[in-house]
Amino acid sequence: MDISSITAGSPGSPSARRELSDGLEQAFLSEMLKYAGPRESQGEFGGGIGESQFSSLMNDAYAEAMSRRMDMNFLSRTGQRDG
Repeated sequence: MDISSITAGSPGSPSARRELSDGLEQAFLSEMLKYAGPRESQGEFGGGIGESQFSSLMNDAYAEAMSRRMDMNFLSRTGQRDG
């Protein structure tokens, strides 16, 4: 297996790097919300199977909203500069 031909590349434009960084932040927050986010309702007022299937979409929406409101500086932590 020849690994020497594989080079680490980075997106060319600053906007592409920012978009990738934002996507990484959203994915990270979505995973965190799976474990630490809102829980499904139990008992008579629970949503049943529909609520459990819909909760992943809600976690993704929450993660997107949170990543728009705060910057976790993932771009600078990878050694890339924005701009």
